[in-house]
Amino acid sequence: MREITVVIPNYNGVKFLRECLQALFGQGDGTPEYEVVMVDNGSTDGSIALVKREFPQVRVISLPENTGFCHAVNVGIRESESPYIILLNNDTKVRAGFIGELYRAINGRRGAFSVSARMLLWDRPELLDGAGDRYCVFGWAFARGKGQPAGAYDKAAEVFSACAGAAIYRRRVFQEIGFFDELHFAYLEDLDIGYRARIHGYRNYYEPKAEVIHYGSASSGSRYNEFKAKLAAANNIYVIGKNMPLLQWVWNFPFLLTGFFVKFLFFCKKGMGGSYLKGLKAGFGKLFSEDGRNSRIRFRWANLGNYLAIQGQLYANAIRFLKKS
Repeated sequence: MREITVVIPNYNGVKFLRECLQALFGQGDGTPEYEVVMVDNGSTDGSIALVKREFPQVRVISLPENTGFCHAVNVGIRESESPYIILLNNDTKVRAGFIGELYRAINGRRGAFSVSARMLLWDRPELLDGAGDRYCVFGWAFARGKGQPAGAYDKAAEVFSACAGAAIYRRRVFQEIGFFDELHFAYLEDLDIGYRARIHGYRNYYEPKAEVIHYGSASSGSRYNEFKAKLAAANNIYVIGKNMPLLQWVWNFPFLLTGFFVKFLFFCKKGMGGSYLKGLKAGFGKLFSEDGRNSRIRFRWANLGNYLAIQGQLYANAIRFLKKS
């Protein structure tokens, strides 16, 4: 049995796939045995034909329509049998040693659920696209070190959650905490699953030796757009409502209210204030839907210490954000 399965969700990513897969299959000697699975979300741009023609070693799973990132990666995870899963965006180009470094980083930490790679900007690879994700008491999720010199983040560290665009996960933990929540469709799903792992006592890390160049926003078209503003706002409400117990909701409410108001002003300046508000409304609808209610994490006293540790991280990450550290 292979040690690792690399799952690549794809939707009309033909312009990225050749370079992505060429780099992935050029990892070098000493790389643990791995397979590559591409889950295609109903692409119409010739993605499947290209992969089958040029990379026959890739196992292709074709879905009839675009079911979203979460469903696609869940299909890939369930179709695999390896103890470790690497999730990789199609708009990436991994550097040599990527797979081996992620494997060594997670295999050496018994309590680790995930390890995030060092993601570099496509057009300026000396700068970071992200070094793992943080989440703070204002309800903001943000990439650690985004836009900063990559050399400043050259040490392994614990992070709140891994960015699912390039990260490795311990398969057996999915059986305990659940798979990616498909109500997200896309955006913040990696925060949500990292949050759930923390509630159960697992940890998430960042490994700088595993490097990947990331184009970014390849599917949605840009970093800020109406689709992303609305969906991310909805999922932000959903993540908080499903993972925080009521007391923690109440405790953090002044900070969360401030955070959502600041975000609203931010999107107003970009001409997307209406979309952001619609997203917040949709988030409450998602949270109180039957599926949303069933997905809520039930509070257990046995996890109280983990909740307290999470609250500490929410405070610490707010300070880090404000200090830009």
